[in-house]
Order: sequence, then structure tokens, then C-alpha cells
Amino acid sequence: MPRQARIDAPGAVHHIIVRGIERRKIFLDDQDRDNFVNRLGDLVIETQTPCFAWALLPNHFHLLLQTGSVPIATLMRRLLTGYAIGFNRRHRRSGHLFQNRYKSILCEEDVYLKELVRYIHLNPLRAKVVNDIVALEGYRFAGHSYLMGKQENDWQALDRVLSLFGKRTSPARRQYREYVKKGLDQGRRPELIGGGLVRSTGGWKAVRSQRQAGLLLKSDERILGSSEFVGKVLAEAQEAMQNKYVLRSKGIGLDEVMKAVARELSIEMQVLIGPGKARTIVKARQLVCHWAVTELGLPMTDVARRLGIAVPTVSVAAKKGRGLADRERWVLADLLNIKV
Repeated sequence: MPRQARIDAPGAVHHIIVRGIERRKIFLDDQDRDNFVNRLGDLVIETQTPCFAWALLPNHFHLLLQTGSVPIATLMRRLLTGYAIGFNRRHRRSGHLFQNRYKSILCEEDVYLKELVRYIHLNPLRAKVVNDIVALEGYRFAGHSYLMGKQENDWQALDRVLSLFGKRTSPARRQYREYVKKGLDQGRRPELIGGGLVRSTGGWKAVRSQRQAGLLLKSDERILGSSEFVGKVLAEAQEAMQNKYVLRSKGIGLDEVMKAVARELSIEMQVLIGPGKARTIVKARQLVCHWAVTELGLPMTDVARRLGIAVPTVSVAAKKGRGLADRERWVLADLLNIKV
């Protein structure tokens, strides 16, 4: 069976699990772990990617990230490639370090963010890397100790997570700690690492009863959330995939999108290149970024290079362009006179 494509979207939350090849260790000592954490922190800041939770274990690691200025796949490629090269050089080895394909589960934020933060941060305790909850608070290679204020970094989304437990930091930390302690006896949670059907309906017994009643529910191992959330994500992904293939089959690329937008807004295509600030040019560039990234599926780095702007600028412009297109009811296929 062919592998399913990864699913991503602006603001999507992903639980990422990466294992060493043949379950071998990917961190041999604290220097390896420091190298990884430093690289992760730099990338999170550079790409404006919120990191809600993380934990390093000897042969794998967990991350809970929200898509920032670049797709999660781009961030992960840079993180894994850079770390593997450094690890191999330092330990005088060659070959693959990680399993060929990491696991990435898109999650329904409102429902699962708290549970996933707890689940990920309890991993060192479940794996017996630390002995108890007190030791976990001092373990500097997981996000829990930073949320508890025992360690400091400048890249973890601490305020965002603590805001789920209270408005003021100290009471929020106490509530968070109690919440984590309540999860100590839960053990492994396979329902939290993929599958939108079982979790959203209360287990297989509930799934069977609903099937017997003639109810069909959406499910997908790449998504964790309610049946409605899963269905929405899959529908949007399918629509985006269909549009991309139709447009590419017609030979539509970035230049064609730029020409269509320029024609619609009565400007010269060349003014889209560079940091022009005129209102109409900004609107046009937002539309180009939105359609190039979402409709054509082009990497933000390619769009940034062609337009002569920074990658984070493309990310912000694409989000604004989506809202603009929705408000004005602009459809790329209509501007191109193509039936999708």
C-alpha cells in the first residue's frame, strides 16, 4: 500500500514522533542532546513555529509543534538532516540515523492540546529515564521542567501552555503540575498517537455500536480529533490536492499566477517582486503567496526567492491572502479561465 501524503495547514498542530533506525539510540550523551536541543530551538525561532511540548528519550523523541512560517515537513527535514550529519561526524559513523519516515499526527488543538502536552512530558518517566515526578521537573531534556520554571529557554511556547491552566503564572504552574500528576497512572496512551475515529467516539465498543446503528464516521491514522474535524481536514486536503494537479496539468506555475493577479488588479507583474509597500501591490502579493502555497503547493522558500522577500513574509502574506480571497470571492481558477 502506498504511503499516505502528509497533511499540513496554516496553524495546524502536529504530534511528531521520530525513532532511531532499527530502534537504535540517537542520543548517546548529553552533548548529543544539547546539540539537538540547540538546533531545535534555533529552527523554532527562525520559522516562528510554536513548540508546546517535547521530550528526548535514548532512541526516539516527541515534539508537539504548530505550523509556523514554513511547513512542518520543511522544519523537520532541516532538523533531522542537520542533526544526523553532526551526529555521524562526531561519532565517526555513516548511514541513516533515523527511521526513513517519522510519524506526524495532525491534532485538533482545542480538544487535545492539554492531553498531548501531558502525554509527551511524561514520556521520560514512563521510559524510566527519570525515577519520579520530582526528577522529571529537573530533567532538562523535556519541556516539563521549563514549564515548571526549573529550566529556562527562549523558544518554548510556555505562556501559551500555561494559559490553559490559569491567568497568573504561579497558580497556572500548580494547576499544570497537578494535571500532569493525574496522568501518572495512565500508562501508554495508544489512542493519542493516531486515528481520529476510535478516540473521538470513546473506544472500539462505541465505534461498533454506531456502525450497528448505521452511522458512518470519518477516520484517518494521520489525524487525531473528532469525526467532524477529521472530515473537514480530509476534505480540505483533497480539494487542495485536486486543484494542485489540475493547475499543474495545465502548465500553471508561479509566473502564471503572478500574471493573473497583476491583470486582475491592473498593475505590472514586475512590481510584485521586492518589498513594495503600495496598498494594491501588498494585496496582490498576498494573493500570489496564498495561491502559490495553497493551490499550487509550492514551497515557501521558492515563492520567497521568486518574489524577493523573506520566507516569514510569505507565510504572513499567504494567511492574509486567504482572507482577502474569501472576502472578495476571488478564485484562482476563474482568474486563469480554467475549470477545476
